This record gives sequence, C-alpha cells and structure tokens, in this order.
Amino acid sequence: MADSIYTPPEVWTHDSENGGRFANINRPTAGAREDRELPVGEHDFQLYSLATPNGVKATLMFEELLEAGHAGAEYDAWTVNIGEGDQFGSGFVDLNPNSKIPTLLDRSGPEPVRIFESGAILMHLAEKFGAFLPTDHTRAEVLSWLFWQVGSAPFIGGGFGHFYAYAPEKFEYPINRYAMETKRLFDVTDQRLAQSEFLGGKDYTIADMATWPWLSPFVLGNIYGEARTFLSIHEYTHVERWVKQIAERPAARRGRIVNKTWGDEDAQLRERHSAADFDGKAI
Repeated sequence: MADSIYTPPEVWTHDSENGGRFANINRPTAGAREDRELPVGEHDFQLYSLATPNGVKATLMFEELLEAGHAGAEYDAWTVNIGEGDQFGSGFVDLNPNSKIPTLLDRSGPEPVRIFESGAILMHLAEKFGAFLPTDHTRAEVLSWLFWQVGSAPFIGGGFGHFYAYAPEKFEYPINRYAMETKRLFDVTDQRLAQSEFLGGKDYTIADMATWPWLSPFVLGNIYGEARTFLSIHEYTHVERWVKQIAERPAARRGRIVNKTWGDEDAQLRERHSAADFDGKAI
C-alpha cells in the first residue's frame, strides 16, 4: 500500500507534536538548555556516555586497553540519560557542542582535551596508547573500515531503526529504503569477513570495536524488536562468526554493560570507576 502523500510546505517549521518517541528532546537548534555541571572522578579519562551502540564503542576500547595492560587507561564512566535531555546541560555542551554521546575528557596531558564523536575517541585512544591501530601498510585498511562504519551507522540507527521501531507511524517506503541499506551493509561486512578474520585483516582493531556494537545486537536478536527475523540476519554467517568471537572477549563482555540502564539489573553498570564495579555482574 502506498504511503499517504505529503506535500512539504514552502518553509519548514518545527512541530513538537510530530516528534514521536523523542519529541520531548528533539529541536532544530543546538546549545545548552540549562546550567548543569558534569560529575568528575579521579582518573585522567572522564567518559560521559550511555550504552547505545555508539557509546559501547568507547567503553569497549577502554576495557580492551586495560585488558592489554595499559594501566593509564583507567577511566570514570558517567551515565548521560539522553532520553531525559542530560546531553543539553551546559557542562556537557561545553565538551560536545553537538550534544551526542559518547563524549570524552582527557586530562592526562598538560591541558585537558575534549574529544567528541565515537570514531574520534577510538582514534585518539589508539594513538595515545599505541594500540589497536597498526602503523604498517594495514593502517589504511583499518581506517577505511572505521570511517565506513561511522558513515554507515546513521542508515542503520536513524534510518532503519527509527522508521521500523520508533516512528509514531509505520510507512512502507522509508522502512523498505533503510531495510535495503541495512542488509547491504551487512552484506558488505559479510563479504569482507569471508576474506579475513577481522575487518582490518588478521588483527582485532578499532575498526572492529566501532562496528561490533552496531551489528552484534542484530545477530543476537536484542535490537529493534523482531529486526533479526525481518532482515533475515541469519544469512550473514561470517558476520555471525565474527560477532560471537568478539562477544567472548572479556573486555567486550565488560564494555557492553558500562553505562547500561535497562534490561536485567545484574547486566547494568550505570557508572564505572574501577574494575571492582564489575563484581557480581553478569558478564
């Protein structure tokens, strides 16, 4: 059935009644909406995030660094409730003018450095610790897959995820459009992983850390309702192999629950300040 015909007005105006699930926070403007300072812990790295796929990229990287013995990567992780608009507090906006998670404050140098955008955080930490980003001829391959993922995520989340799971009404055209693109991205990944163990080649890198949090929920069936069935995710056998392989890594098991505020209580970790915070958790 064709969708209802919509004729755009000559000049678009914001209508808060048409925002769907996120109508209470979505606005066509940037900047702080209230004065609110951010909490600060004792470690050099202060992460402000939520365990969405983009947020898991950062916590996965920190936990992998710590697992690899980089003690200087200890971090404080603070939950930012994006559904309640925490990202529009003045302290958060000072660190990230785009008001998105994850956002990182690095206090390890002579001057504090802010890093926003998940891909930038992964690169910053990889270069700082000399880990998970090769320096030989394979570096270009890893960076290509990293930036491929960063550019592709909006088609999966804001595209397929929004229209399939979150939009106030379901329309055939956008669901078909983004279902096709999501399946195409899975196929790109599947074909690559048929050639190599990891996206960048034989080694696990930030390219995998960026991509795994987005693709693994589809394979494991815990994102966007029945999306795994709807998209026939079982067809992508090489992606499934890769997802399950990474899921067994101790750092991945820890990283995916940091700043998680939903699901089983023993699989949530709203704040993370030391390794002891994982005691008793289902990881």
